[in-house]
Amino acid sequence: MNNYTNKMEDKTKEFINKHLNEDIHTLSLRHKNDSSIDIELALRQIVGKNKAKYKIPSYYLNDEILYPAQLSLEQSSSESTAKYKSTLVEGTSIVDLTGGFGIDCYFLSKNFKKAVYVERHTELCEYASNNFKVLDATNIEIVNDTSESYLQKMKAVDLIYIDPARRNKYGKKVVSLSDCEPDISILYPLLLEKAEKIMIKLSPMFDIHLALSELPNTNEVHIISVDNECKELILILSRTKSDKIPLKMINLTKNNSLQYFESEIGNELLTECKFAAEILLYLYEPNSSIMKGGAFKHIAKSFNLKKLHINTHLYTSNELITDFPGRVFTVISVSDSSKVELKKLYATTPKANINVRNYPLTVEEFRKKTKITDGGTDYIFACKLNNDKNIIVKCTKTI
Repeated sequence: MNNYTNKMEDKTKEFINKHLNEDIHTLSLRHKNDSSIDIELALRQIVGKNKAKYKIPSYYLNDEILYPAQLSLEQSSSESTAKYKSTLVEGTSIVDLTGGFGIDCYFLSKNFKKAVYVERHTELCEYASNNFKVLDATNIEIVNDTSESYLQKMKAVDLIYIDPARRNKYGKKVVSLSDCEPDISILYPLLLEKAEKIMIKLSPMFDIHLALSELPNTNEVHIISVDNECKELILILSRTKSDKIPLKMINLTKNNSLQYFESEIGNELLTECKFAAEILLYLYEPNSSIMKGGAFKHIAKSFNLKKLHINTHLYTSNELITDFPGRVFTVISVSDSSKVELKKLYATTPKANINVRNYPLTVEEFRKKTKITDGGTDYIFACKLNNDKNIIVKCTKTI
């Protein structure tokens, strides 16, 4: 093992916890000649622990966890998304073909008797070996191999999990399965041969319908957001094709609650909804998973809301719907977007949180035109109504 994965001495641990909130460059200069601690290891752990504090809290609380290079940690799943994925599957055996930092493997393994973590980078295997041990994850076997090689020789299992690298050799993000590593479009037949189910994690940038055309055995689609930021697109495949594919849109919020809305692939095209002639008492904004899933008319119909415009994905009603999967606002005023009205708006609201939806200006252009600064408790939505009229809705956040 290299010096990054050697067991930390107590003095190094003490140093890490004592200087956790300090600048690592200053620490490096100040302690470069301190032979009582492993300064290189300590600095890496300080960076890792600070990233894990909110992303992977159970790791952060364990002083024995070792953190890898920054990119591996940045690309890993968060604890909240890993825990959600673990609720979707269970069985006897699982293989994670792209182990990485091991977050997904660790949480998924809790629902299986036997797990195998496969990772081509030796150093990441060493980190995983240490971390699984201190987390008492004794059912995980570590294999230092490539996904392609291990898949060829492995025995059949209940579930294969795969999170392909989504950057090309130049470090740029890619949005095609064939550009990922490993190339799932090539491995697809063998994956189905080796597992009852396959769970694939993709970037939210991926086009869902394109992914489904390349992976026709997909039986479930999950879009996962954290604090209204879309993080992961999860496909679950099986050997049996399904005519109906559920589309599950999830937003994991800061208070550990879950906003959930379910539709079906293709359902949006068959759905009709009502459109608003005017703004009513409440304004509704769907969360980012619903926006990614494109369930624009379905959300309106499900909650008996009126949509502002076919391309304005905001909704209104006179009833307060407390379980709406998104943000809810109480309307204060509605005006047109003439120069006179914009001047009046600035006079009463010099500071606000501005959003534009299907409107001819960007947020920056709207701020420049109105001189309204960012912040405060008021919200402004510049948007278009069903009659193609541009309007300004001032409101306060209710939920």
